Amino acid sequence: MSEALGFFFMGWLDPVLLGLTALGTSAGIYIGAIPGLSVTMAVSILISFTFSWEVNQALALMVGVYTGGVYGGSRSAILLNIPGAPSAIATALDGYPLAQRGEAGVAIGIGTVMSVVGGFVGIVVLALAAPWVSEFALKFAPRDYLLLALIGILLVGSLSGESLARGIFAAALGVLIAMVGLDPMTAQGRFTFDTVMLMGGIPYVTAMIGFFGVAEALMQLHYLGVRPVKQRVSRITPAWNSVLRYLPLSLRSSLIGVVIGALPGTGGDIAALLAYDHAKRSVKEPETPFGEGAMEGLVAPESANNAAIGGAYIPMLTLGIPGDAVTAVIIGALFIHGLRPGPMLMIETPHLFWFTVGNLTLANLFLLVFGLTGVRIFTRLIECPRGVLIPLIIVLSVVGSYAIQNNPVDVYWMLGFGIVGYFLRCYGFQMGPIILGVILGGLMDTSYRRAMISVQDSPIRFVGELLSNPLSLGLTIFLLLVVLRPFLGRWWWRRAGG
Repeated sequence: MSEALGFFFMGWLDPVLLGLTALGTSAGIYIGAIPGLSVTMAVSILISFTFSWEVNQALALMVGVYTGGVYGGSRSAILLNIPGAPSAIATALDGYPLAQRGEAGVAIGIGTVMSVVGGFVGIVVLALAAPWVSEFALKFAPRDYLLLALIGILLVGSLSGESLARGIFAAALGVLIAMVGLDPMTAQGRFTFDTVMLMGGIPYVTAMIGFFGVAEALMQLHYLGVRPVKQRVSRITPAWNSVLRYLPLSLRSSLIGVVIGALPGTGGDIAALLAYDHAKRSVKEPETPFGEGAMEGLVAPESANNAAIGGAYIPMLTLGIPGDAVTAVIIGALFIHGLRPGPMLMIETPHLFWFTVGNLTLANLFLLVFGLTGVRIFTRLIECPRGVLIPLIIVLSVVGSYAIQNNPVDVYWMLGFGIVGYFLRCYGFQMGPIILGVILGGLMDTSYRRAMISVQDSPIRFVGELLSNPLSLGLTIFLLLVVLRPFLGRWWWRRAGG
């Protein structure tokens, strides 16, 4: 036990490791806040700089960037309605309306504290239950990932106001965008129209920037004559009673985030969505309706996406399977330094596990400090006149989309998606379901194909496995409940005499 504690506090007692963790966390917040500069890209670049470093120093910097970057996406989501990362899409749904009411400081303060709470929950589960959670995650077959993706798509009803049909249409449009490119199984072109530029597919970050950034800028043209709302930032650190009030929801959402984060290939974006839906189901009487600035709609996704960090480390360290794109890059860094993540890692190099747990804890403490500072500078963004803010959003969108692959074609796609998004918003469609469809489209495609291959393309055997496997059966029942929820709600309302 004392040896484990020594490894845990290794990063705390070494000034170099302490400084690298602080630097990474601070830089990650700003990287995550800029659309197009993804955490995955930042960690990938770090590998080329740190391959000659000592492994602990390299991991300390990467952990800091990872932790700060996941949180940083919420800054631009709240202030500009442009999620800096996919995991912040759900945050924008209520965070941006809060900023429009002049409560950006309160929103960022609560979001920071709940992100830290979620991070700590993920770390505790990583330290105490890593083998058990990993074993549970391994039980997910391709058909279960398909069901999970379908549930995520159908939950867009939670993101689409009163119209489930509009939400499903928007999500289907996102899935269609995700299908562009080479088939992952046969390498045949799909929707490429024999154009080489489309064979690599459309980066989802390009779509995200276009549908959120450019569409938002075009919508703001309707309000050029409206004076910006003065933001109240006199008190950024939230009051204890506010923290305690939202703590139960934060803890429940964090547990959702850990479990989803531990499922390989999912990550914080799906975790945030499911947590947001959970908040809508469990909070019966919010002070403000969801989608119009409900604080619960901010607390749930921010807790879940940071908790998913600890969850993503679980299969990476214990099984050698990445939980998300960032941990996939970190696995590459471990291999470069001569380490082999997997079941033998904790036996051969136990110090690495406890050092990582300690470093994640340290990064979360730095996140609390850095997350509550510099807020006044950020909030000045939305106090700018719209004549200044709109060109700024367009410039950031162009730079962000070009930075993905240094390809001007991505800029054209981004502008096109922005124009389409503008017209969709004019007719009452939400952008969140579209991006969710883009993100989950690939998971749905490959999971379905693998599931059908496993049953030799027999639909009867596929249905049989859905009904015979307890995990698949549970997910199927939940999927049916999601589909039937609107009809059951109307039936119950009529029966109750409403």
